[in-house]
Amino acid sequence: MAYRLTRTSVNAGLGCTQLIRRALTTTSAAAAASESASASSSSSSNNKSRRRHLVFNNRTGPSLQHFLAQPLGTQPTGASSAEPEVVPYMSTVSDWGEGRKYYVEVYGCQMNVSDTEILMSVLNKAGYQRTMTLDDADVIFLMTCAIREKAEDRIWSRLAFLKTLKTKARPDRAPMVGVLGCMAERLKERLLESDRLVDVVCGPDAYRSLPRLLSLRAMSADGVANVMLSADETYADITPVRLDDNRVSVHLSVMRGCNNMCSFCIVPFTRGTERSRDIDSIVGEVRRLSHQGVREVTLLGQNVNSYRDTSESAAFGDSAAGGSDLSRGFSTIYRRKDGGRRFAELLHRVAQVDPEMRVRFTSPHPKDFPDELLQVIRDSPNVCRTIHLPLQSGSTTCLQRMRRGYSRDAFLELVHHIRSVIPDVALTTDVIAGFCGETEAEHRDTVDMMRAVGFDNAFMFAYSMRERTHAHRRLLDDVPADVKGRRLAEIIDAFHETARAKNQRLVGSHGLVLYEGLSKKRARPFGSDDYGHKVFLDVPADMPLAPGDYVRVRIDGSSSASLTAAAIEKTTLARHYREHPQPGCLAAGSSDVGHAFNQPAAERTPCAG
Repeated sequence: MAYRLTRTSVNAGLGCTQLIRRALTTTSAAAAASESASASSSSSSNNKSRRRHLVFNNRTGPSLQHFLAQPLGTQPTGASSAEPEVVPYMSTVSDWGEGRKYYVEVYGCQMNVSDTEILMSVLNKAGYQRTMTLDDADVIFLMTCAIREKAEDRIWSRLAFLKTLKTKARPDRAPMVGVLGCMAERLKERLLESDRLVDVVCGPDAYRSLPRLLSLRAMSADGVANVMLSADETYADITPVRLDDNRVSVHLSVMRGCNNMCSFCIVPFTRGTERSRDIDSIVGEVRRLSHQGVREVTLLGQNVNSYRDTSESAAFGDSAAGGSDLSRGFSTIYRRKDGGRRFAELLHRVAQVDPEMRVRFTSPHPKDFPDELLQVIRDSPNVCRTIHLPLQSGSTTCLQRMRRGYSRDAFLELVHHIRSVIPDVALTTDVIAGFCGETEAEHRDTVDMMRAVGFDNAFMFAYSMRERTHAHRRLLDDVPADVKGRRLAEIIDAFHETARAKNQRLVGSHGLVLYEGLSKKRARPFGSDDYGHKVFLDVPADMPLAPGDYVRVRIDGSSSASLTAAAIEKTTLARHYREHPQPGCLAAGSSDVGHAFNQPAAERTPCAG
């Protein structure tokens, strides 16, 4: 019997080892593909037979036990690697991809951009070539997002268009279509059964297997999927292939997954539990980016400031690393693991690589802002003074239903503390309008919070129920769509009101801008400052600029979304902050920056405030 997965075994969420023992008795990939064509299939309600397909899966999604701390050397049942020791799709020998062309479209968050760059590295190594022309592609990939229903609707519309494209093509030239990312993990079976729209489905932890999946699909008429979730996959050994070689700003993934299990969020179910790359691999990649001329790197993770490198046996720091470093008034529903090197050290190490490279990070959780991290931000001239603090709701009772682990007062206390340590910090946020059971009073709390904090930027959305989440299982999506829309508009208005006033106060001041090039819409020189503002530049004719240049500017105009400025002179990051130091920041190049990591834990100096 060949390796064969039916719908029954997939839905049971069997572990990979069990699947192999049960189904694998031959190592011939051709035999496996041939045998798969005889896999059992079932009839739909309209009596049309469903499409047969191979689905490699190890569980239907994490439960709370998967997020609890495990004894060293163990992992939760079912949370196996995306690369089991012997699996047919990994042992298939085929050069099918040699010289074939792939086309990729990226939807959703920056993590999807990062994943696409990893994917491109895997495909290029297997002999594939990227094409920028859809009609020239042998394989078309959609890197998808599942965070909101609207994001998935865009993919279904795009798939309908691609079906037309495949229908019009000659049979020997019809391209394969692959769906990747979070939507692949969430809707694997529906994608494969959707009137043959999709040939290959690949989840976020399985990109190494994609060349083999494509080979399997080329040898059979069946759709193929690998949606295995991994307890340890970080792709640390893969050097990404950048989507745009000319960009001066790059996002770098340092960890994957999320343990928070907020009731509205699908991420733990599509990307699995948290695991972090080792610090040395990250620092090495940052060094390579610096040599390539990159001038800004953003450290990326679903919950980036819960980063914990446990690759070395010795524990770093004191017992506080086990969980008492939570922001005051914050809690978790999972048990935090002890030991490891934390995000503050990673940020410090990355900042030391190149004093002319700016460093950002996203997306953090408010619970993980110990003073040690704030100190690194404050004392490092090239770490941007922008902190993303996802609020989600300004109501304590609504936050409880969201399982966010903090109250309105705790969030406000954290904001005040951060601003006392880093006086000129810019704060950005995420907000959800119309969550399950949200009352008018709870909504007013959110609007009031937006005005009280005065965020510098905000990502605001109406709530979209996601299957498999806690909210889907336990709560009712009972706020009407028109009410969600009205509440969202009021939240947006409150944000613009305060952001417009804050930006207006910047007019007449001076700052530093990293020049990025000409804007797409306005073909006007632009860049960004330390605080995340988009800055449109008026540049003198005798000041030629190249992407990656630092420019000292005078702010001449503002809106709630951007600034306009006159370019004064080209400079360097170190020179600018040596001549114009930030409040509380140590001198650029000072050997004392990040000194806490060279001292015993008991001697470390906490931030003031």
